[in-house]
Amino acid sequence: MIDFENARWVKLSAVNAESLRDSLQHLLLEGEALLIAARGARDYVVFTDRRIIAVNVQGITGKKKDYSSLPLSKVQAFSIETAGTFDRDSELEMWFSGLGKVRLEFAGNFDLAYVARLIGSRIL
Repeated sequence: MIDFENARWVKLSAVNAESLRDSLQHLLLEGEALLIAARGARDYVVFTDRRIIAVNVQGITGKKKDYSSLPLSKVQAFSIETAGTFDRDSELEMWFSGLGKVRLEFAGNFDLAYVARLIGSRIL
């Protein structure tokens, strides 16, 4: 499991979610849809219609990967902070039952409002 308390999930930028399908195919359930994704230097996060999959790429070659599956049904609360004029980053904080707080930081071009609607539709 990724250590979200000490991990640096910062400055994730929007990427095409379908471009990551091959690397996640072994984890996806039948009919699970990839909706939106973001990538950092090596790590990435994919939001599906059922969960969030966080991938921490490790090692020099990047062949070792840590996959964390965070079910949207376990989100108890969430908070978003949108980008501003001088602070161009946005943030998503989620509190999961049994896990605690997970914080992700995105570049200003990421559609965090869409993610908020996605999470809200699953927990409210």
